[in-house]
Amino acid sequence: MAEVFDVVFIGGGPGGYTGAIRAAQLGLNTAVIEKDPTLGGTCLNVGCIPSKALLDSSEHFHMAKHDFASHGVKVSQVDLDLPAMMARKQKIVSDLTGGIEFLFKKNKVTHIRGKGRLISSDKIEVTTSEGTKQVVSTKNVVLATGSVPNEPPGLKFDGKKIISSTEALSLPKVPKHLIVVGGGVIGLELGSVWLRLGAEVSVIEYGNNICGSMDTGMTKRLAQILKKQGMKFYFESKVTGASIKGDDVTVQFENLKDSQQTSLTGDMVLVATGRRPYSEGLGLDSVGIKPDKRGMVEVDDHFRTSSKNVYAIGDLIRGPMLAHKAEEEGVAVAEILAGKPGHVNYEACPGVVYTWPELASVGATEEQLKTSGTDYASGSFPFSPNGRAKAMGFTEGQVKILADKRTDRILGVHILGPRASDMIAEAVIAMEFGGAAEDLARSFHAHPTLSEVVREAALAVDKRARQM
Repeated sequence: MAEVFDVVFIGGGPGGYTGAIRAAQLGLNTAVIEKDPTLGGTCLNVGCIPSKALLDSSEHFHMAKHDFASHGVKVSQVDLDLPAMMARKQKIVSDLTGGIEFLFKKNKVTHIRGKGRLISSDKIEVTTSEGTKQVVSTKNVVLATGSVPNEPPGLKFDGKKIISSTEALSLPKVPKHLIVVGGGVIGLELGSVWLRLGAEVSVIEYGNNICGSMDTGMTKRLAQILKKQGMKFYFESKVTGASIKGDDVTVQFENLKDSQQTSLTGDMVLVATGRRPYSEGLGLDSVGIKPDKRGMVEVDDHFRTSSKNVYAIGDLIRGPMLAHKAEEEGVAVAEILAGKPGHVNYEACPGVVYTWPELASVGATEEQLKTSGTDYASGSFPFSPNGRAKAMGFTEGQVKILADKRTDRILGVHILGPRASDMIAEAVIAMEFGGAAEDLARSFHAHPTLSEVVREAALAVDKRARQM
């Protein structure tokens, strides 16, 4: 008799591999079907990890050229070795994807290579890259296939001149002028990489600000800082098309306020207009699942789809397209299938923009609280007087804490500053435990540290910040 798994995850990205490991730990006979040669999905292979490797490398390069002298470190000549930078990035990716293979073996998770397609709610057809097929039987299926770059009309990817984030992570040379369509996280991060390495970078954004879903005050301040760094912005602009001539590519766009037609010419266009769920070819119709026009799958509060024993997580379902969100959902499904109370607290899910300075947020923005009619108090504190920030030489930005005016419970925390991505964890934990601004204000924070700014912002909620 052919083996019947307790659960099969289709997709080996953060949601799939993390959920599978947890399911195996809970005693479920578990398999993961992955179409790509390596595990880890977009995040590890062509997303979170390689982009952060390049962001760190480009940051070092920029500091060596512009910041070391102020620290008394004189460098006579700084040269860019782009192939070495790319090789470092790829080694980091390889180490991490290989690490997942090790974890699968350690936890006895079966790795099935190929593209999975539902035949029924308990059978999956797997097609390998060579075209051979096999049928996998399972009691439960978890769809965890992630997302792919959105390709808007008039900006068809050619992989050379009009590129997605995937190609932008492996360019063979620094562009002279990189035109970025979209002022969201992906566009700003990859734009920052190539700006630091010497490219001219222009960002065309449909809205009137960058990172539209985040706190408006913080994003406007970040835009100002990025402008000082040399990034150019064209807001409220609708791209109408692009044309390639020789080594140049020209992007046409329309100003939404006055309908004025404008064009920009560069040697490369990065299309960073978001991502869409990757649900094509999954055989959803064979089990009665009807995705929406974007490809998103509807689930209930326990991640169940309309088909019996078929679940979906990550970028396929509602919510932010974030690796850590998918991981928590994968673990929650595994625990539900093992008879445990799996749960995800979306109110404590942080988001980060890894520019410099970084922008990190968790919980509600001021705009959301005003819209909902919530009575709140706000406390802010800048990095400029912070001793550690001064010692580092990075004093741009601030921390903002929003708390319920009646109960003082923390509703949202927004950090624009150095290493905000690490500092936001304190706020996440406080919110997970239902903490108040007073809790942060009365907690020890080592001196001198960047996190003292969080404490001062918490004190400022009650109008008693001490360092200003």
